[in-house]
Amino acid sequence: MTNFTPSAADKFSFGLWTVGNVGRDPFGEPVRAPISPVEIVHMLAEVGAWGVNFHDNDLVPIDATPQQRDKIVADFKKALDETGVVVPMATTNLFTDPAFRDGAFTSNDPDVRAYALQKTMNAIDLGAELGAETYVFWGGREGTETDAAKNPLDALKWFREALNFLSEYVMDHGYGLRFALEAKPNEPRGDIFPSTTGHMLAFIETLDHPEMVGVNPEMAHEHMAGLNFMHAVAQAYDAGKLFHIDLNDQNFARYDQDFRFGSHNIKQAFFLVKFLEDVGYDNPRHFDAHAYRTSDYEDVKAFARGCMRSYLVLKEKARQFREDKEIQALLAEIHGGESQVSKYSAEAAAQLKARQFDRVELGNRGKPYERLDQLVVDLILGVR
Repeated sequence: MTNFTPSAADKFSFGLWTVGNVGRDPFGEPVRAPISPVEIVHMLAEVGAWGVNFHDNDLVPIDATPQQRDKIVADFKKALDETGVVVPMATTNLFTDPAFRDGAFTSNDPDVRAYALQKTMNAIDLGAELGAETYVFWGGREGTETDAAKNPLDALKWFREALNFLSEYVMDHGYGLRFALEAKPNEPRGDIFPSTTGHMLAFIETLDHPEMVGVNPEMAHEHMAGLNFMHAVAQAYDAGKLFHIDLNDQNFARYDQDFRFGSHNIKQAFFLVKFLEDVGYDNPRHFDAHAYRTSDYEDVKAFARGCMRSYLVLKEKARQFREDKEIQALLAEIHGGESQVSKYSAEAAAQLKARQFDRVELGNRGKPYERLDQLVVDLILGVR
């Protein structure tokens, strides 16, 4: 594979909030002029993306009149039709407006919790109208700065009630949407909950309709907590809950940097791509990342192309890994044959208890992980 040009089969998507980011940060004003959702769709088509995702207010301003809303949506649909770009995922902004200063579904204020449900129902309607199949929930304000302010059991109960209500809403309207929960440990709240993909997976099992709820792990969010993102993704996949994924890059234990995918932790990115390709992951590959604040819009296009190119380059590296005879020979040596312990039976347990093991010999068995890891490094660096 030498052609790293993206195609629709790759299912690469970007959010309106990603390539449309104007470069504002907590210490600086915008450096890029806002561009419209229609312009963003055409930009994404130009760079070869397959899909575009949005929060409700990325597309329709929060104070838009019904007439304004209909005109904006009609123009957006026209752009989608003209370019062939699709909408695979939608979500709700429940974190920007001051009404959500203490959270949305987990606010201590019951009126805010009710307003959050209303806003989300309207946003779900919009997502379904535009063809979204996945609906993501990122609770950017669901959390605390002081544990004196909120009982986590209350917060979890309110969050559960909201998702149960919205699940019934989706089923009642026959939308066919799946929900994907996105975790983040902190920022903008001191502590956000639930905070990691593992927390989300456990929480899903407490819902009335866990079968329609999965996760949307984000690389930067797990790296912020110093965790191994590929392991979180593998656990979600193993549970049948990897409905969507957010790809970007991040220095460990920093604020949410949202770097271009593959730009920083290249080894971690390689093993993530390898995992997704090895298991045949076929849901959207969404880049929830932002160009540097130093970029103009031409450089934003380079950023978007770079995200997709890096994925495709690493996909080729994963193919080379699978076909490398020396790597595969080492893996065969390391794995040591078939498992000797499988399904329990009284007979199997008795045989295992009676078996004689040479503990010293077992302790003398080394594993050539240094050799294997250097082969992987050589492969990624292009010297093998």
